[in-house]
Amino acid sequence: MLIQVHHQTHYTYTEKVGLGVHQLYLLPQYRPHFRIKNQEIKIDPQPEGKHDRQDLAGNWYQQVWFSGETDNFQIQTDWVFELYPFNPFGFIIDHDLEQSAREDDLPMFQYRKSEEFSRPFLIRPEAVDYQSFLLPIREKSNGLVDFLVNLTQEIYQNWPHLVRHEQNIWQPSFTFSEKKGSCRDLAWMQMNMLRSMGLACRFVSGYAFNPKLDDGHELHAWMEVFLPGAGWIGLDPSLGLLTDHHYIPLAVHPEPYETMPVKGSYFGKAESSLHTFVDLKLIEH
Repeated sequence: MLIQVHHQTHYTYTEKVGLGVHQLYLLPQYRPHFRIKNQEIKIDPQPEGKHDRQDLAGNWYQQVWFSGETDNFQIQTDWVFELYPFNPFGFIIDHDLEQSAREDDLPMFQYRKSEEFSRPFLIRPEAVDYQSFLLPIREKSNGLVDFLVNLTQEIYQNWPHLVRHEQNIWQPSFTFSEKKGSCRDLAWMQMNMLRSMGLACRFVSGYAFNPKLDDGHELHAWMEVFLPGAGWIGLDPSLGLLTDHHYIPLAVHPEPYETMPVKGSYFGKAESSLHTFVDLKLIEH
């Protein structure tokens, strides 16, 4: 299967500004289920310098810097990806993780072999008690993997997916009470739920090619949970799915805001506005 992705990011300023150093998280992160067949990245104005770098979370990004002034800043990326079938259930987790959970009403899992590494992925923005919501799902589940599937489905069925053009992410407690949210809101809420059970999670931003998506013209967000033996397992509460070969990540991080596609600053008193456009097309089955 071949898909084409066209992605535009366009900043305009009310007067001329100087652009500072920017980090562009617009490079697909390696996964074995896709290959890049063609790529083109255009940046206007032309950067004074440009280099590929890697951050602490392992993401590759482009660091760019500029000279002179401008009232526009535009990044355009065009990709052709060849996708290969990938079974999201093709794994066996270590029994140690399930055995680590205390026999409380709601289990607390522990990463005995990677406790230090997992800490950043367990930080919760709010101490929300999700026990009354999670317990019935746990009771009807046969083990941890079944629980993750059922939880993802439960959010999908009861939290309608919104298209929000604001750049912010709702706090998990607000999304929980509102019973709706954007893809990023739902992913962040599910991360907080799973972290309350001691499960390490990270946020993912990227492209999702799926005909069921009603917002196929913007970046998508989902989450991953770490299961020893299986590694990082992708969950998409917007669609109630484990992620497969239709998902192409651009950035992963324990903190959602660190996956923003463009980071940087400008010098001057101008106000800025942002317009983005993403188009995904199937070009060959």
